[in-house]
Amino acid sequence: MYTANSTRYDHMQYKRCGRSGIQLPLVSLGLWHNFGGGSLYDTARQMVLGAFDLGITHFDLANNYGPPPGSAEENFGRILKNDLMPYRDELIISTKSGYLMWPGPYGEWGSRKQMLASLDQSLKRMGLEYVDIFYHHRPDPDTPMEESMGALATAVHSGKALYAGLSNYNAEQTEQAVRLLREMGLKLLIHQPRYNMLDRRPEEGLYTVLEREGVGAIPFSPLEQGILTDRYLNGIPADSRAAGASVFLKPDKLTDDLLGRVRRLNDLAQQRGQSLAQMALSWLHRSPVTASVIIGASKLSQIEDAVQAQNNLAFSEEELRLIDGLTRA
Repeated sequence: MYTANSTRYDHMQYKRCGRSGIQLPLVSLGLWHNFGGGSLYDTARQMVLGAFDLGITHFDLANNYGPPPGSAEENFGRILKNDLMPYRDELIISTKSGYLMWPGPYGEWGSRKQMLASLDQSLKRMGLEYVDIFYHHRPDPDTPMEESMGALATAVHSGKALYAGLSNYNAEQTEQAVRLLREMGLKLLIHQPRYNMLDRRPEEGLYTVLEREGVGAIPFSPLEQGILTDRYLNGIPADSRAAGASVFLKPDKLTDDLLGRVRRLNDLAQQRGQSLAQMALSWLHRSPVTASVIIGASKLSQIEDAVQAQNNLAFSEEELRLIDGLTRA
């Protein structure tokens, strides 16, 4: 029988999510990879419980996480039932809908039918009465935004979700969504963009909108598929994601120029007393808009390493200029 670490809140820092009552841990655990049906359940359980013992209270899922789709929610539901349910009120559990989940015209995108059916399925897989945050995973170019935002509002007003979120919306889309939700009596809590030192698109207007509207941000892919770690400092290891069949990281992306800049970032991290991964996470928190950062993991030690990023969150102007010079090239 699992008993949570009694000191789990003594060392983790928490940050306000926009203009809301919610505080999130500086590091959150995403279950995109390594928690689905093809993964070792015992390892997944060790990571989830180990993360909670470290003060990580937020676990981020989506309907299609696996593979196969839905299996990450099923496994997380099993961990909840067997271990974490006594701590449910200490947890922020999020899920999303919008990417392909089942066959036919209602299995993806942003119709009211798709989003609310997906939420019901997610709740059933996890054995929950509600999720804390329900996201629309991506904007739908063919469905009126009023319909998608109306589905989010229904989810919250019905009590099946406590807060609404968006992911992968650009600045203009986010501004429109905030306005529509406000008209429906709902405030947008959080936005989940892809953001890291090497992908700085949220700085092109999105973070300005979020700050103005009091919406928190929780970036995903903060380590750029492992590039912003020590994994590729000496080339491409045979057992790495880039050397495999990953559709997200191809070897031709790892140019000599990019790896040279990453090595210089690593030198700076070492000067700061951090690993490159820790510095990359700390850097995202330089903005007050960032409420938390979602990491993925394949073993508990990676989570333990990531939470140490909070030990050095301050950057000098010179450090920020150096990082800008290396990452905006």
